[in-house]
Amino acid sequence: KVLAVLFAIFCIGGSFGGGNMFQSNQAAQIFNDIIGNESSSGGFYFGLVMAVFVGVVIIGGVKRIASVTEKIVPFMVGIYLLAAFIVIGMNISQVGSAFVSIFDGAFSPSGVSGGIIGVLIQGFRRAAFSNEAGVGSAAIAHSAVKTNFAASEGIVALLEPFIDTVVVCTITALVIVITGNYLDPGAASGVELTSNAFASAIPWFPYVLTVAVVLFAFSTMISWSYYGLQSWLFLFGKTKRNTITYKLL
Repeated sequence: KVLAVLFAIFCIGGSFGGGNMFQSNQAAQIFNDIIGNESSSGGFYFGLVMAVFVGVVIIGGVKRIASVTEKIVPFMVGIYLLAAFIVIGMNISQVGSAFVSIFDGAFSPSGVSGGIIGVLIQGFRRAAFSNEAGVGSAAIAHSAVKTNFAASEGIVALLEPFIDTVVVCTITALVIVITGNYLDPGAASGVELTSNAFASAIPWFPYVLTVAVVLFAFSTMISWSYYGLQSWLFLFGKTKRNTITYKLL
C-alpha cells in the first residue's frame, strides 16, 4: 500500500513535469526557432495554445484520448522515418563508418570511464524519456484496454520500446552522425541538433520536423494526463469532482 501511494505521487509529479512541461518546452523551443521568434513571450503564448488543445482532448475522456493518439502517432512516426531514410539514403556509403564511430565512442577508454557515471545518470534518464520502460506508466494504459486476448496486449507492450528506441532512436543517431553536425564545437543540443542535422540534407525538413515534434509532444501530454489522472483518483477517490480538478490543473 505504501509503495502504491508513493508510485501514485511520483506519477502525478511525472505527469506535470516530464510528461507535460518538458514536452511543451521542447515543442515551443523548436517552434519559436523555426519562425525566428526570440521574444520571451513566445513560449508563453505557445504554451497557452497547447494547453487549450490538450484540455479539449482530455476533458473528452479516455476514448477521446485513444481516438486522437491512434491517428496522430502513426502519421508523425511515418513522416519522420521517411525523411530519416531519405537522409540516410543520400549518404548510404557512410552508414558503416557511422556505426563504427558510435561503437568506438562507446567502447573507447574515455567512453567507458565516462559511462560509469554517464550510463547510471544520463543513460537511464534518456532511456526513460525514450520509451518509459521500467517507469511503470505504460501499464496504466495497457490495463485500460478491452481485449479478449491479454497476451496480444503484452506483445503490443513489448513492441513499443523496440520501435521507440531500437528503430526511431537508432535512425536519429545515424542521421546526426552521418551529417556530422555534432562535431561542430558550437553545435546545438537536443531537438535543435536533430533539426540542424536534417536541414543539412533536406533544407525544408525543419518545418516538417517542427510539426512532428509538436505532435509528439501533444500525444505524450494527453497520454500522461491519463496516467496522472488515474494516480490522482487512486489517492483522492474516483469522483467527478476529483476528475475535473486534476484535468483543470
